[in-house]
Amino acid sequence: MIHKLRAFFREYLHFGLVIIAIIIALGLDIAGYDRYAHFILGASALLSSIPILKDIYDSLKHRQYGVDILAATAIITSVLLGEYWAGMIIVLMLTGGEALEDYAENRAKTELTALLDRAPKKAHVLRGRKTVDIAVGQVKVGDKLIIKPGEVVPVDATIVEGRSSFDESSLTGESLPLDKAHGDTILSGSINVDSSITVKALHTAKDSQYEQIIQLVKAASSSQSPFVRLADHYSVPFTIIAFVIAGGAWILSGDVLRFLQVLVVATPCPLILAAPIALISGMSRAARHGVIIKNGGALERLAAVQTVGFDKTGTLTQGEPIVHDVSTFNSFSKKQVLEAAGALEQNSPHILAKAIVNEALKNKYKLPKTKGVVEKPGYGVSGVVERKNVLVGKLNFMKDQGIPLPAKLKLANYTKTASFVAIDGVLAGSISFMDEIRPEAKGTLSALKRLGVKHLLMVTGDNKSTANAIAKQIGITDVTAEALPADKLLAIENVAHKPVAFVGDGVNDAPVLTAADVGIALGARGSTAASESADVVVMLDDLSRVSTSIEIAQRTFKIAKQSILIGIFISIGLMFIFASGRFAPVYGAAIQEVVDIIVIINALRAHGSWQKARASRTVQAS
Repeated sequence: MIHKLRAFFREYLHFGLVIIAIIIALGLDIAGYDRYAHFILGASALLSSIPILKDIYDSLKHRQYGVDILAATAIITSVLLGEYWAGMIIVLMLTGGEALEDYAENRAKTELTALLDRAPKKAHVLRGRKTVDIAVGQVKVGDKLIIKPGEVVPVDATIVEGRSSFDESSLTGESLPLDKAHGDTILSGSINVDSSITVKALHTAKDSQYEQIIQLVKAASSSQSPFVRLADHYSVPFTIIAFVIAGGAWILSGDVLRFLQVLVVATPCPLILAAPIALISGMSRAARHGVIIKNGGALERLAAVQTVGFDKTGTLTQGEPIVHDVSTFNSFSKKQVLEAAGALEQNSPHILAKAIVNEALKNKYKLPKTKGVVEKPGYGVSGVVERKNVLVGKLNFMKDQGIPLPAKLKLANYTKTASFVAIDGVLAGSISFMDEIRPEAKGTLSALKRLGVKHLLMVTGDNKSTANAIAKQIGITDVTAEALPADKLLAIENVAHKPVAFVGDGVNDAPVLTAADVGIALGARGSTAASESADVVVMLDDLSRVSTSIEIAQRTFKIAKQSILIGIFISIGLMFIFASGRFAPVYGAAIQEVVDIIVIINALRAHGSWQKARASRTVQAS
């Protein structure tokens, strides 16, 4: 709050005082008291130059040279030569530009700061039969909480009683509320839409999803990009050119006023304002698409990416197995195998059990009731289904239970992701699984190629046959399989086309996300480690946001460079025009104000409500 008040007084109050001084001076000038008017204008201009001179002194101590020198020289020269109105218009331009920049940044940061404004402050904790309100920071893992309709979920939790819908739009970009019930996980920062529920805290507030996003937001909003410093590099030759033209006009004409006439159109607002406004606007735009870019440097590198590497499981694929094939033995049918296995697995939380049940229901098979279900973790499950003893599990589980294996069974064809089914002591069938490719994967890769990405590769810890099969379906020819974290680092270091972006979602991806020029984490289902290591976090479980973020970055930097160059070339053109001495300095100061507005409006296009990114549209069309 104190910081905001200081910023308000520094920018808006200073601008307001300049306006008041100009109005008073204008009134005195009209009334015929021009000496008093000039005194007020001159004193206001000189006082306003003091902060600029201080900034110049601080910069020179660090051997930094900027266009502030031009502004200070123009203001002081205006006062010394009696061009008080020209000097005051330059001051108005500088203070107005600072105020406009502050407004533009606030507008651009609206989406980024919305999360901070909605941060939950209190939680309703159950203490015995009573409900006690405590600070969110005091919630402990295992505490039971009540979350009422309309309230923000304070910590990551799992539902233990009740059912409701949750708005996760601020977290993932998902526009529709999601229904959640007993056993489902809810994320801090989502909004309870329908009814009161009881939940059990999975994390403390500082370890919950919402706080992690807030930290990303803070990092994004407070960063300074190398490109902004690149604008400072433009300022050195620009300053030299301005002084050369101004000095040349003075020497050739012998009129010191020519020096001032050039400098008033060489003031630095276009360079100072263009890059940061464009960058903050682009980062804000990305946030509206469900992508948090941690800093301006990441945005710059993202715009220049030439190679994109992908993890496989959970990134190019859904990360959830589906039934790929059902083989049958000893005269059993596919229906008998899936019904027996589905019945036994319908109450199991195991991810393969869920796939079996889903496949049975998809085929409209009935799932009979079971008795005596016993699960042996890591091996399998047994029970009675319609008076038949059924076993479902790994091959070793079948061997341990004395199930004879048929001669035609080729063990080499089965991996650890296959389940076997035995009915009444006889092997009835086997169920193999596969990880389904994301529906948007192929379209995303096509969009990246259209955006100028020259090289695509897959780097995965999965086996070669599975990796190559997935890569062939989506059009990737460069595959590194069975890779440990160190192998992944080596894979991206050896690529020919750089910068390199890597997209992943797991803990094992954290090292390569850090090592890549741009690490992109699919954070909706991915690990905390991946999100913390990445430069860019996609909050929606949608791979197409990778191409969308690259297009936003490319557009942002195109606009930023464009804005800087527009300001430079217009200013240089005006310098030559005003070097002729045909126009009074006051006109030059007024025209430069228009140049500033043009540059700022152009930079704000990076934030504007342009239609959905071309890459996103292409992915959807695919």
